[in-house]
Amino acid sequence: MDAAHEQIHETAARLRQNIQRVIVGKDDVIDLALIAMLCEGHLLLEDVPGTGKTTLAKTIAASLGCTFRRVQFTPDLLPSDLTGIYYFNQRTSEFEFRPGPVMAQIVLADEINRATPRTQSALLEAMQERQVTVDIATHALPRPFMVMATQNPIELEGTFPLPEAQLDRFLMKVALGYPDAAGESAMLVRFEREDPLDTLASVVGPDDILAMQAGVRQVRVEESVRHYVVAVCRATRAHDDILLGASPRATMALHRVCQARAAIAGRDFVIPDDVKAMSAPVLTHRLVVNPQTRLRGRTPEDVVREVVATVSVPVESV
Repeated sequence: MDAAHEQIHETAARLRQNIQRVIVGKDDVIDLALIAMLCEGHLLLEDVPGTGKTTLAKTIAASLGCTFRRVQFTPDLLPSDLTGIYYFNQRTSEFEFRPGPVMAQIVLADEINRATPRTQSALLEAMQERQVTVDIATHALPRPFMVMATQNPIELEGTFPLPEAQLDRFLMKVALGYPDAAGESAMLVRFEREDPLDTLASVVGPDDILAMQAGVRQVRVEESVRHYVVAVCRATRAHDDILLGASPRATMALHRVCQARAAIAGRDFVIPDDVKAMSAPVLTHRLVVNPQTRLRGRTPEDVVREVVATVSVPVESV
C-alpha cells in the first residue's frame, strides 16, 4: 500500500473515532457515511424518528470542518428557498445574488419527502452537476459537496415519495436501526451531563477531503472484479421480481464505493467481498420490485441478496 492510501486509511480511522464520540454502536453506518464522503456522493438516511439520523449528519459535518446548512423540508418550501434568489439592491441599483442553503459544502435535507416534487427537483441539478441555475445564471457549488437527506418510512400522510430519478442521485440509502441494549445504555451515560456534539472538533478540512477523494480513484479494480460489478447490476435488470433494475449510474456508483471501501480498509485494490458488502446500500433504493413481491413480504434488500448470491464470484487464478 502506497503512502496516499495509507493516509486515507489513517484519516478515515481518525474520523470514525471522532464520530463515535457522539454516535454509539453504529460503526457500520459510520463507515458507509465515510465511504459516501470519499466518493463525494449523497446519502439518504431512512428510519423511524429518534434513531439519530439528524445527529449523525451534524456529527459528520462537524468532524469534516466543512460549511454546513440544515434545511427543514416542509410542503410550503419553495425551490428558491434552497437555491437562492436575485434581489434588487437599492443602494447599488443592481440585482445581486443571495445564495441559498444549498451553497454550503454539506447540506442536511431534513425530512426531504415532506416537500413538494417541485422543491425536491430543485436538488437534482445540485446533486448531479454540483451547480445551481437561478434565473439565467449558473453558480458552481463549493467542493466538496454532499447532501444528506432524512426521511421517515412509516409516516405517509403529508409526504411526497421521492421519484426514481431523484433516488438514483443518492449514492446509498442507509437505515440506522435501533441500538442494542449495551449501546443504548452507553448512550445514556454519554449524554447524561452534556451533549458531546457541542464540543466536537473537526478532524480534517475541505482540502484534505478533496485529496482523499482523488486518492480513492486510484484504487485498483482488476478486470475480473470490474466484470463482477457489471454482472451484479445487469442481473437486477433480468430478475423476475424486479420491474426496474439498476441503472448505469448505479453501476458506476457500486464501482466507486468499492474503491472507497477498500481504501478505508487499508487496501489499494478492490476484492469481490467489497462488491458483496456494498451491493445492498447502493442498489436497494434504485430498484422497483413487483407488487406481488411486496405482498409476499419480500423487500428490495431480500431481492438484492438473492441477485448477489446467483452471480458467479471471480476467483484468483493460480
